[in-house]
Amino acid sequence: MRIVTAEQSREMDRVAIEERGIPSTDLMEQAAAAVADEVMALMKDTPGRVVCFCGPGNNGGDGVACARLLLEAGFEVRCVLVGDHEKMTMDTRAMEARLAAAGGKLEPFQPDDAGFAAWCLECGAMVDAIFGTGLGRPVSGDALTAIHMMNTCEIPVVSADIPSGVEADTGRVLGAAVEAAATVTFTLPKAGHYVGKGGLHTGRLVVADIGIPADLVNGADCPVQSVERGDVHLSRRPRDAHKGDFGKCYILGGSVGYTGAPVLAAQAAVRSGAGLVTVGVPSPVWPIAAAKLDEAMPCPLPAGKEGQLSLDAGEAVHGRMDSCGVCLIGPGLGRGNSVSAVVRHLLQEIHVPVVLDADGINALEGHIDVLDARKGLHTVLTPHDGEFARLGGDLSDGDRLGAARAFAMEHGCCLVLKGHGTITAFPDGTAYVNTTGNPGMAKGGSGDVLAGIILSLLGQGLPARQAVPMAVWLHGAAGDLCAAEIGEYGMTPSDLVSALPRVIRAQMEE
Repeated sequence: MRIVTAEQSREMDRVAIEERGIPSTDLMEQAAAAVADEVMALMKDTPGRVVCFCGPGNNGGDGVACARLLLEAGFEVRCVLVGDHEKMTMDTRAMEARLAAAGGKLEPFQPDDAGFAAWCLECGAMVDAIFGTGLGRPVSGDALTAIHMMNTCEIPVVSADIPSGVEADTGRVLGAAVEAAATVTFTLPKAGHYVGKGGLHTGRLVVADIGIPADLVNGADCPVQSVERGDVHLSRRPRDAHKGDFGKCYILGGSVGYTGAPVLAAQAAVRSGAGLVTVGVPSPVWPIAAAKLDEAMPCPLPAGKEGQLSLDAGEAVHGRMDSCGVCLIGPGLGRGNSVSAVVRHLLQEIHVPVVLDADGINALEGHIDVLDARKGLHTVLTPHDGEFARLGGDLSDGDRLGAARAFAMEHGCCLVLKGHGTITAFPDGTAYVNTTGNPGMAKGGSGDVLAGIILSLLGQGLPARQAVPMAVWLHGAAGDLCAAEIGEYGMTPSDLVSALPRVIRAQMEE
């Protein structure tokens, strides 16, 4: 789904109102109706108590209108203004008048009123409409108190547009933010619903049509989008296909003490459809890899005393790599000087697409010029936050999406910044935010599985713009399947590999 910035969202609203003649209060009523519908669904259409926390801006107007709609539907509603009445927008004042006409009241927020606090504890739901997408400063004062009240009452909260306290374009939490059970956003989602801490505060995301003309929505330039189930398409294979049609992949990895990483990557590549997978490992590791890999082809490479690749390994694999369609470098290689030298040498010499993971990425620390020299070639990097920092990536301001896009554009690579809401960024500034995955995947080896899936889909000839975000989604979907079947605590990276065929089959059937 396409993702808009807060500014784009405001501009669509402005054009709809000022140039297309749509009354702003009509848009507000539509937004309020969508929020009210979610509250009623949350309460199983059984009228009960609801409190609406509303700010003086237009987001607050959505909340005031929602309070009226719930009141008219038979709910017992209290609507409180968190902020200065004098600063209320015209549309919010209009909604206050409509609320009064329906028998309701917009009352001031009095956090020290014990009676109000006790009343709230009997609510079936709360509505958060304090701040919208325009928030750009830390939350303070009564707004901070109201947010803490919502977060500590153990009552489900429905947020209007975005949880109050979340910065719309980055997902940063500005001091504190509402922990919503559901968020109803309008027209199109914002990055803050998916990335950073915002993705953890959003809850279930509902995207509501509030009447913005379709041509304005479709005409919005959206370089960022989320990857949903419907975006993952896998074609059926030709009946007369042979193994050479589905890619020749090479994996360079492993060292003494890290024998599992290249094995997991190879198994994932095979399970996700690669035709031929060759695995180059240091010779001391080869017997272990050979025993574990039935479908892939492990090959021994020159090794030093520490059980890592020696400098001679570079020449030994150079020709093999260039004869393959795509290479994966890094799983379990270790961080010795000879290893890093081999990796940098190969990156300068081979011209096929390369996926760099783990120690393949670490080899670039202090040598980013080697990556820059590959501009124009397909290079995919899959760092976690620590590896990204070693490459010079800056996450200090909490803007993961901005940092990933900036790095990909500067260095001409595809960057997969792993974590909650994994971000895949391309050199042209486009980016994809993943929507699958769970904490059970936070185990050593999960990244090796992801690297193997990326390698496999690239090797099968899919364009990087399709293959990489799709691989990330499949990886997370396999994790979600494992979590559902055996739980987040006990699931392992090997379970992810085993789950891949079922996830892929389901996408083909759809």
